Amino acid sequence: MIRHRILWKLKESLSAEEAALVKQKAKRELEGLVGQIEGLVSLTVEIHGLPSSNADMLLDSLFVDTEALKNYSTSPIHNAVADAFVRPFTAQRLCLDYEEC
Repeated sequence: MIRHRILWKLKESLSAEEAALVKQKAKRELEGLVGQIEGLVSLTVEIHGLPSSNADMLLDSLFVDTEALKNYSTSPIHNAVADAFVRPFTAQRLCLDYEEC
């Protein structure tokens, strides 16, 4: 199994209300991808970080193998969600992919 984790920092130009709405929509839309993309086992988005955090959102997803992760990354369904609900609002993205033991 392949774990795919993303941390995002939202753009500072967003107001607190805008950021909260962005996070809610991103969570709903990204979590809605489960069952739509072959090989995607699970996907959760955490949007309620503690004040000590220096990221605004965390995506934690699990794939059956590296091919499934590659297919997810290039999936038109995934990219439509990312283009509409994530990419326009984020200033920074960090990713860690690894094989679970």
